[in-house]
Amino acid sequence: EIPLRLVGSEMCIRDRHTTSRARTTAETKRTEESAVRVNGDFIEVDCFQKNKGDNIVCGDSFVSHKFKEEGRVISVLSDGLGSGIKASVLSTMTSSMLLNFSMMNEDITAAAASIIKTLPRDEVRKISYSTFCLCDIDCFGNTRIAEYENPAYYLFRGGQFVDVEKKRIPVERDDMGQTAMWLSEFAMEKEDRIIFFSDGVSQSGMGNRNMPFGWEEGAKAFIRECVARNPSISAKELARKVVIESEKNDGYTLKDDTSCCVIYMRKPRNLLICTGPPFDEKNDAYLSKLVTEFPGRKIICGGTTANILSRETGREITLDMEMMEPDLPPASRMEGIDLITEGILTLSRVESLLSGDGGEGQRRGGPADQILQMLADSDKITFLVGTRINIAHQDPTLPVELEIRRNVVKKIKYLLETKWLKDVDITYL
Repeated sequence: EIPLRLVGSEMCIRDRHTTSRARTTAETKRTEESAVRVNGDFIEVDCFQKNKGDNIVCGDSFVSHKFKEEGRVISVLSDGLGSGIKASVLSTMTSSMLLNFSMMNEDITAAAASIIKTLPRDEVRKISYSTFCLCDIDCFGNTRIAEYENPAYYLFRGGQFVDVEKKRIPVERDDMGQTAMWLSEFAMEKEDRIIFFSDGVSQSGMGNRNMPFGWEEGAKAFIRECVARNPSISAKELARKVVIESEKNDGYTLKDDTSCCVIYMRKPRNLLICTGPPFDEKNDAYLSKLVTEFPGRKIICGGTTANILSRETGREITLDMEMMEPDLPPASRMEGIDLITEGILTLSRVESLLSGDGGEGQRRGGPADQILQMLADSDKITFLVGTRINIAHQDPTLPVELEIRRNVVKKIKYLLETKWLKDVDITYL
């Protein structure tokens, strides 16, 4: 999540001997900060790719990085010449260098020009070995896009495609004659979508009777129809649909590596995961207030935490025997809460699934899988972690994998931010 405001870092009450009054003041301040972040706009970035034919690697490369403290997001799609390992190496080199230049706050024009001059030239076609599209969005939504030999990006706003003025910037290379990149600048607005792709999309279906010159114009109509059918379609789903339709255009055997990236600015989908009772029992009511007033979906992980909320709100907990896994306790339900699960065991399973250790084939639709799905569908994720020690977790006979709650939550936070580009905050009580 990239709110269009500066966001704070992980919050923690470190002194366990802090008085209740000081603790309440600190917690109130954290709540006010969280409210500011929740009200910000979110930028969702996702890319879907498929390899040419039976190739085992993709010649296109996509990288994206979100700077949580700066409220900035940088995304790069590069297309290596041809396909296979060689194309993959060249596109990966291009996208990585562009991302690194941008992360060091180098001017986008100078960085892109430097990469173009560095790229090797194909001696047969007399063109660069790699093309790219670089998109840099700051905390205010100001957007700069640099393109080099890539299909032109689309800006979809208010149900229509918007033409953006582009500046041609010549780049001098002794071995290539006249070459240039294009630079455009504009301010993103809520519900805007930026779509850019490799020529596997724009040239799909080329030579067919209904699209002799490829699908570039047809792609616009397809995107417009997808958004009209589902105005809130995610960046992930729209990118997937575009690539799948490109594959269909090529008779279900892609003639080139095909990638589509979508950047979507919208109101964030918020998720709260509350786990563990507060260190001070006097804060039980405050915990209940934070959970009940949270503007989004809510998950409770832990029986003690669920009982506190049940007691404070007067709402009954009911067991859900349909959502079960052989090695995890079943889930429960409560009015106003989307999901209630066991605590540390379930969170450890979520961490395992996120890191890839759980394996796709082992998913059974149990509590951990439900949490994982809700995490995937959310943008801004807030962990509310109680710091009261659970005596049961101090048993030396328990497996080593059963770590204290805070460590597991920190691992989940890291995985969500690095692998899924989510915005995650942790508040300790």
